Amino acid sequence: MNPPERDDWRLFRGDGVPRHMEMPPAPPWRRFGGGEQPSPGEERAAPGEERVAPGEERVAPGEEQAPPASGRSRPAPYLIAPEHADVVNAALHLRRPLLVTGSPGTGKSSLARAIAHELDLGEVLRWPVNSRSTVQDALYRYDAIGRLRETALRRDRDEAEPDIGSFVRLGPLGTALVPGERPRALLVDELDKGDVDLPNDLLTVFEEGEFEIPELARLPEDQSVVEVLTERPGERATVRRGRLVCDEFPVVVITSNGERDFPPAFLRRCVRLELPTPDEGRLRAIVSAHLGDDALEEVDQLLDTFLRRRAARELATDQLLNAVFLRAGGMDVTAEGLLEAVLHRLGGAV
Repeated sequence: MNPPERDDWRLFRGDGVPRHMEMPPAPPWRRFGGGEQPSPGEERAAPGEERVAPGEERVAPGEEQAPPASGRSRPAPYLIAPEHADVVNAALHLRRPLLVTGSPGTGKSSLARAIAHELDLGEVLRWPVNSRSTVQDALYRYDAIGRLRETALRRDRDEAEPDIGSFVRLGPLGTALVPGERPRALLVDELDKGDVDLPNDLLTVFEEGEFEIPELARLPEDQSVVEVLTERPGERATVRRGRLVCDEFPVVVITSNGERDFPPAFLRRCVRLELPTPDEGRLRAIVSAHLGDDALEEVDQLLDTFLRRRAARELATDQLLNAVFLRAGGMDVTAEGLLEAVLHRLGGAV
């Protein structure tokens, strides 16, 4: 049975009249910072009163959840079939990158965070690939201009020249290779959006587990050990003689939407996992995991509409979650134009 529709869900009315409106609770997968918010339909706690959540805060596929130390709850369990989990384990044992393909919204990016959470690998390092991405930028960046300016300023003040390490910052791939007690987790997101040569450029790094920083390799012997910045704020890594070599190959998850094929040499060095499009049973489980069992009462009509539309055009799972969340909050998602806006097609011209 659907909850009664309320008129107060319309925060914006387009009538030009200013109103001081309290923002409603955000979906669990769109919450940021350390504050918790009530679920749809749940009463807000009064000022100074502690609110007890009915369950753990959950995140939607593809959205990042901060670790518990930041004040937010741990993510919901990642729903994955046993045969797909076995492929993940194969990549872990072989110390090979996991190449994950599948339709948008099947949980490719979320898988990296699920692995890091279960293996206690800390925050996932993320490299979002685009057409301008290069391996060099993912490994490190050297701020030569900044160093030149700082050196000139210090010379004017008769001070010692700045350490070069303060102007070298490792990128997500370089930080993933920093030696440590535990391997780090790296998400290479949407590799198929990068340059056609990018997969081949990664081969040496993936095979050798090391890379060189020429700006540091050219330094004299008395400066052979340099502390450089990393992708993580406040963290530094030691580079010796201009080379950084990992102790344990990082847990690398590479996602692709299948926009183009990769060269055989690259595929040979990866373990491949194809995530299927969720069926009706899996979609119900996903809704329950992220919005609670009560949300299943609202899902029948929306799920039927979602499945019917997905058969004719590309839709993502999080679009269904958005529709169910709005329906559970009392919004009339059957209103003209609103359902179409939420369940819009992902491919083709917009």
